[in-house]
Amino acid sequence: MSERDRGEMERGKKADALWSRLAELTPARVALGRVGASLPTREVLRFQMAHAAARDAVHIALDIDALEAEVKALGSSCLRVRSDATQRDLYLRRPDLGRRLDQASATRLDGAAEHGCDLVIVIGDGLSSRAVAGNAPPLVAHLLAYCTHLGLSVAPVVLAEGARVALGDEVGERLAARMSLVLIGERPGLSAPDSLGAYLTLSPRRGLSDASRNCVSNIRPGGLDSEAAAYKIAWLMKRAFALNVTGTRLKDESDREPEPEIVRLSVRPTSA
Repeated sequence: MSERDRGEMERGKKADALWSRLAELTPARVALGRVGASLPTREVLRFQMAHAAARDAVHIALDIDALEAEVKALGSSCLRVRSDATQRDLYLRRPDLGRRLDQASATRLDGAAEHGCDLVIVIGDGLSSRAVAGNAPPLVAHLLAYCTHLGLSVAPVVLAEGARVALGDEVGERLAARMSLVLIGERPGLSAPDSLGAYLTLSPRRGLSDASRNCVSNIRPGGLDSEAAAYKIAWLMKRAFALNVTGTRLKDESDREPEPEIVRLSVRPTSA
């Protein structure tokens, strides 16, 4: 082997090591390799599997009965509602219908006894039932502990089918809650079909835009875990009530303060 060939081989090994190191640091599809001008078969199959998981997350219905049992095991009562998007295909084609309650749900909330609480937590299926089933119960457990710590009154947890984020505005308005918190499945990606989003809105009412909300996203074991997410949300809640604002005028600085404004709480998971 010539000196030139050995040099090229060494450079190739160093490049492979660099790409392998980069692949360890991110779930993004890097350093996939190649076979001739094509991807290796294993990478094609991995892509197809990830795509199937993302599609399943969107189309598989959320098990509301199981979710209600888990929430009740945390010591909270529940109210079940649904949007005007009565079928999944309609929900995907008509986002506007997912932003308003059907008449039966609206009547149920109007007649509920629990009005005027500080916070209503709405758990909506959104675009990933997998995200909600896996991440909402442990997050709610931490959030309820923070609400007790902060002295906040909490309405029954609202479980919403066919939900978009703005559905929480009508729920909060009908329950006369000071603040709504919507936990909802985010649009699945090829590396994260199980990501949960949390949307916080002060003085919820119909007609608000996303500029009125604060969002904590990528809540999942491979992203922001439930304990860390609950702390961020609790920090935002306390600041929102103090400043009487959410949305673009409220910035998340929970990680920048030398002295945390609230005590970090840790909750052991409970079995249903």
